[in-house]
Amino acid sequence: MGRPARSISVKGNVPSSFPAVAQGRDDDEDPGRAAEGPRPARENRLGRELRGRQLCLREKRGSAVGKTKRGKGTKWMAIVDGNGLPLGITIHSASPAECTLVEETLREIPSRYRPHRLIGDKAYDSDKLDRDILERHRIEMIAPNRKNRHLMTQDLRSLRRYKRRWKVERFFAWLGNFRRLVVRWEHHAANYLGFLELACVIILLRGL
Repeated sequence: MGRPARSISVKGNVPSSFPAVAQGRDDDEDPGRAAEGPRPARENRLGRELRGRQLCLREKRGSAVGKTKRGKGTKWMAIVDGNGLPLGITIHSASPAECTLVEETLREIPSRYRPHRLIGDKAYDSDKLDRDILERHRIEMIAPNRKNRHLMTQDLRSLRRYKRRWKVERFFAWLGNFRRLVVRWEHHAANYLGFLELACVIILLRGL
């Protein structure tokens, strides 16, 4: 207790490097291992273990995804009946205007179930769209005119039905209750559309 402590050699007490220790341990456990040579590097073995897994190294992308003012997204296009139950639904990129996607959504509905009138918001204010829908499908398009239009063409008598527009918004609110649809995790549009159609089936069963 009274003697001074001897100097300690730092170099002799430092453990050897990790590859040397690993090699010595393997040689002690398996004598025939030395003839096979050293094991591959750790990162190579890790690469073999992660083979087949999906590693996201870049920004998420996918089909039917487009740019908006708030970022990238997917647009839902749906047509519902008078009770707010879905008749047809499609998904598209968020970039194109909604008035250019109406006919594609109508084609998802069988002809015998197609409505006689469509009620849309100001995004569907287009004289060309009104003529095309009426000539090709014999459906009246009801949408209020924008305030910046120079010539108002909307018949105010048919515009009284616009007060039923809230049923469409209620349907989209129902879709928002499904957590799988709020954030899109599927890369392929067909997979995401499948979950969306499954949610529509659940809504239809609840409405029966």
